[in-house]
Amino acid sequence: RTLPTGVAFMINRFRLVAILGASVCTRAFTLLEAVSRDGLRLTSPRMMATPAGLAILFDCDGVLADTERDGHRVSFNRVFEERGFDFEWTVEEYGRMCEVGGGKERMTAYLNGFNGYRTSGWPAGYESPTTESLTKGLPDDPRRLELVRELHARKTALFQELIGSGVVPLRPGVLRVVDEAIAAEVPLAVCSTSNEAAVRTLVETLMGPERYARFSFFCGDVVPRKKPQPDVYNLAAQEMGLDKSECVVIEDSGIGNQAAKSAGVACLVTK
Repeated sequence: RTLPTGVAFMINRFRLVAILGASVCTRAFTLLEAVSRDGLRLTSPRMMATPAGLAILFDCDGVLADTERDGHRVSFNRVFEERGFDFEWTVEEYGRMCEVGGGKERMTAYLNGFNGYRTSGWPAGYESPTTESLTKGLPDDPRRLELVRELHARKTALFQELIGSGVVPLRPGVLRVVDEAIAAEVPLAVCSTSNEAAVRTLVETLMGPERYARFSFFCGDVVPRKKPQPDVYNLAAQEMGLDKSECVVIEDSGIGNQAAKSAGVACLVTK
């Protein structure tokens, strides 16, 4: 059987730059074999439980749309401005902050001086916590934790407004891939560290309700450990009833690649 040509189109349009680690590459090439510039073919269909022998697990930000730079970063900066903070995240700076999975965890790391940033520390009134310790990347100090949660809730609302306005479009080729996957009965999911409401808003707004209904969502705090830990991909495979040999993850970041690799799932990394 030949898979939809859109799968190959996805690889070309996303400008594939890496396939995850040696231990998984063997399975990835067992699953998929490039047969031409226009298509991919299943090489071991008898091992596959899904109708098409394939399930696609998308990351969201940077894969479906360029939301990190033009959506999340902008929304974070608007929150910082609203609160009168004396800093904002540049494109380069935010790119480095994306080494931390999760928005609340990202702000915490930044305010604690991650990668040398924010050396002046927490905003006025939050300089003397009851403890500097963290649990799963979040402050144990109640006031700092409350601040981070408030900032993130406001940022999520602003992000949803931004996505709803259509300012951030889907990446080229995404709808074609999704449509051909749906036609071929390929299960689809979005596995993201971002807030689930924000991810759902993005998919429904930019893809429409019919496509949206074909996705499963595993996002935000649905797992105790975020990327680069493998929890979200383990959960997706479990909840969707998939053998991991059927799954291909589409990621755009080092921590996402690491999460897929740790889960034992084939991964295509885009840029």
